[in-house]
Amino acid sequence: MTRVDTAETGQGSLPTDNEATRPASGSGPGPWRRGPVLTACALLLGLLLLLHRSVTNWAGLGSLVETFLPWFGLFVPVLLAGALWRRSASAVIALLLPAIVWVGLFGGLLHDKSHRSGDLTIVSHNVNADNRDPAGTARDLAASGADLLALEELTDQAMGTYENELATAYPYHSVEGTVGLWSKLPLSGTQPVDVQSGTAGPLDPYRALRTTVTTAKGPLAVYVVHLGSVRVMPRGGFWTETRNPGATKLAGDVAADRSERVLVVGDFNGAMDDRAFDGLTAQLRSAQDVAGDGFGFSWPATFPMVRIDQILVRGVEPRSAWLLPATGSDHRPVAARISW
Repeated sequence: MTRVDTAETGQGSLPTDNEATRPASGSGPGPWRRGPVLTACALLLGLLLLLHRSVTNWAGLGSLVETFLPWFGLFVPVLLAGALWRRSASAVIALLLPAIVWVGLFGGLLHDKSHRSGDLTIVSHNVNADNRDPAGTARDLAASGADLLALEELTDQAMGTYENELATAYPYHSVEGTVGLWSKLPLSGTQPVDVQSGTAGPLDPYRALRTTVTTAKGPLAVYVVHLGSVRVMPRGGFWTETRNPGATKLAGDVAADRSERVLVVGDFNGAMDDRAFDGLTAQLRSAQDVAGDGFGFSWPATFPMVRIDQILVRGVEPRSAWLLPATGSDHRPVAARISW
């Protein structure tokens, strides 16, 4: 005979559908235990930003990280969205670390520090060897009204065009190899500067010069520089074999320069956060950092992601720094106004 237990006995009864699907009281991780992966990612991001100098430079990894360091901040809102979706209190708290470190590193660049005053304006532009409209680029640069105009990546084919288009606005100019300086003020003592790597041949053109600008307030030493290119190689990592030796040589030349006032401008093929430029940043200040508005990304011109075109100073005060509109080059021109 089949036995049927009654509800009164409480034995052998099957749970209803609602009872079977209802979670038990207190089941599942709490908000402090949810999202362990998100929490770990937030902490790792914070440590990367905080200790980026400790990242190995094997295959140029450290330089690559530091070149694009500001962009790592984009991971903060992405991780925050995930933390809120998972309702993970631990991940939200962990995100304070990268957020605070990023603001400490780059928060000062987010507001306009420029001033209207200034004694001299300089523009630097990699005009691009493949520029299809050098005449238009020259006219655009002359329209900026800059007192000094530094050009990099000049070619023999385009040199005459730049000289003709800029002759009226800039009566003085000096060229060494692939770099040149056009000036409204007299120039003297121009000489080439060797920033080539050991792999450069004896017939390779110079990529840097030093000249003296005569101003009403005294001489100003100006270096115009185009450091070696960098590449992201599938097998070789972040390739900087021609750039880094040039940066070291340039830092040595600037350190030995006894001039009271010095400008170092041009295409450095790297951001100033990159450890390769420690020798330069130890003795020069970035006009963009001191008196700019925002990051001043200059390359590539169509969607700038990094500032590799620099205006560095010693002995003068940057008053403002900005970008000019795109030309026919793959770089944006960078500009700064300085004062004594």
